[in-house]
Amino acid sequence: MAYLLSLILLAALVALHLWWRGRYARLREEWLLEKQSLETAQKRHYQEAAQIEAEQQTIFNSMSEGVLILDQAGRVQLLNRSLQKFFNLKSDVRGQSIMETFRLQELAEITRRLPQERIVQGHELELPGVDDRWLEVNAAAVFDRSGTQHGSILVFHDLTRLKQLESTRREFVANVSHELRTPLSLIKGFVETLLDGAKNDPDLTTRFLRTIEKHTDRLTYLIEDLLTISRLESGQIVMNLHQVDLREEVSHVIDDLQARAADKNASLRNEFPPDLQARADTDRLQQVLFNLVENAIKYGRTDGTVTIGGHPGADGKVELWVKDDGPGIPPEARERIFERFYRVDRARSRETGGTGLGLSIVKHIVQAHGGEVCVKSELGHGSTFSFTLPKA
Repeated sequence: MAYLLSLILLAALVALHLWWRGRYARLREEWLLEKQSLETAQKRHYQEAAQIEAEQQTIFNSMSEGVLILDQAGRVQLLNRSLQKFFNLKSDVRGQSIMETFRLQELAEITRRLPQERIVQGHELELPGVDDRWLEVNAAAVFDRSGTQHGSILVFHDLTRLKQLESTRREFVANVSHELRTPLSLIKGFVETLLDGAKNDPDLTTRFLRTIEKHTDRLTYLIEDLLTISRLESGQIVMNLHQVDLREEVSHVIDDLQARAADKNASLRNEFPPDLQARADTDRLQQVLFNLVENAIKYGRTDGTVTIGGHPGADGKVELWVKDDGPGIPPEARERIFERFYRVDRARSRETGGTGLGLSIVKHIVQAHGGEVCVKSELGHGSTFSFTLPKA
């Protein structure tokens, strides 16, 4: 009987052991599955967080505005790529103070004002020695609900282009005013002299009226050139491009300017090869050639020679040039020769009736054709103005 009970107890223990073993196996399997699922979810969470952080960093670095984030102690915590470019920052500046990073007392003063003012807007900052760059700084302090400042954020907008445009506008207005004032003052002076009694002298009246006519024409040319520049820069002039025989167009310009060349006993030579053609607007091309050849006659030497030539260039272009044997252009003037109203010799230019806009018009017309214009010159050995046009 005892033996039988022992067997029954042993069988029960074995059955219980097998049940617990199966149960443990199932629990372990469920735990492993749950652990694997948790690890997968955690991995997915890390991947999603990394992707979100990468996307935020990409957006942060793609902003055209510079962004700077400071911690509670006023040290650099984060900055984007645009800000690094603005200040030419090459090394990692995180953890540094404003003065250590930028060395600008003006910028440090803005951060000192933030705890009291909370927001600083529209502060213009000029960066010394960094290509005359101007920035607009907008700053804000970051506070929690208890009113404790946790840091600050500064946003920098690049004003350089706007400042350059403002400077160009002021310079343009000043130049136009100066160019208009001179002939208007002369016209007014001669008219007052005539009204004061000079009109009673026929010879003097004729001379004064001719001078008035000359300066009136100069005003007309100036206004026409200003309107042309304005239309070219705004894209209002549409180029009527078609196949053009360059040698023939040069011949027309030479015919138009023969009388002016004769006044200085200058020779005009057409060295264009036959059958050289370009794709261009005929009227605008003649305007370019007329300006360049007229300048070569005007500023070249007496008894000199003006040569107009060309040849096929690279990249589907045709190169044209106008060469004179005059005194040449100083090196410091060559970079500015195509600027509006710039003159190498102001007194001589006004004496010959120039508006100071001819070469600027040349540049804009050539660029509208997709070409480039340049000048080569050596003092005492003349100048060569060349430009490119697309081949026909």
